[in-house]
Amino acid sequence: MVTANNLIKTYGKKHEVLAVDHVSFSVDEGEIFGLIGPDGAGKTSIFRILTTLLLPDSGSATVAGFDVFKDYRQIRNTIGYMPGKFSLYPDLSVEENLNFFATVFGTSIKENYDLIKEIYVQLEPFKKRRAGKLSGGMKQKLALCCALIHKPAALFLDEPTTGVDPVSRKEFWEMLKRLKAEKITILVSTAYMDEATLCDRIALIDSGKILSVDTPANISASYPDKLLAVKADKMSPLLKALSKFHKILSSYSFGEYAHVSVKNDEENIEAELKNYLQKAGIENIEIKPINASVEDCFIKLLK
Repeated sequence: MVTANNLIKTYGKKHEVLAVDHVSFSVDEGEIFGLIGPDGAGKTSIFRILTTLLLPDSGSATVAGFDVFKDYRQIRNTIGYMPGKFSLYPDLSVEENLNFFATVFGTSIKENYDLIKEIYVQLEPFKKRRAGKLSGGMKQKLALCCALIHKPAALFLDEPTTGVDPVSRKEFWEMLKRLKAEKITILVSTAYMDEATLCDRIALIDSGKILSVDTPANISASYPDKLLAVKADKMSPLLKALSKFHKILSSYSFGEYAHVSVKNDEENIEAELKNYLQKAGIENIEIKPINASVEDCFIKLLK
């Protein structure tokens, strides 16, 4: 459904800012594919290239068999795009915004109502309210309805859950699963690593470069080292002590724990590490082996 081959995009008068650095990946029809990375990683630039809003300096890309250089009109009629920043008309009502986008694509709300019904029923009590007066979660639902009203083959969602409360985030991903059942291909970008596990496949990206492309489970399983979660009374002294232990490959704060990687062949490392930390004056120590998350793998790939 979507292919990107060696895409390059630079910014600046002298092209000194490399935003997209030889990016290649493909997305199968009907899958949820995630571009996962921090702000400034190049996610939005890639989405703008694939939705024909931005031309790459070099490389090639297709969406639904159409070329982003030659077939921009066909692509724009084939896809739905929800940018990261709310971009609907704030002075128009919910109903007016939806009618406007349906008209632009030569359709009607009635024609594709079944596709947006489960989302729109939550908006219907506020259909006369101006879009600019909606809550963040409701703005998100309206933007998704407008992107879907013409029943696109592929849906591009650029950081759709940024700044949205946890309940709305959960509801949003449940909506995406239902849309996948309608055989709509979904590309979503996010900086939230926990959302990576909700995708069929993901591409980890940083500084414009793709670090890895695979299923979340395969990426987690590829972590090369033994990983430990370590907890103590105070995080700062714990991290300082961990940084001085010669058998540790890396350590970093991860919520209430510190994640510590060591070589796989290290035996009795938990007891040895606990003894070292106790001698360093660290109290109430808890150490347990854990499986690597996508975020752990991302941190490992950055080093």
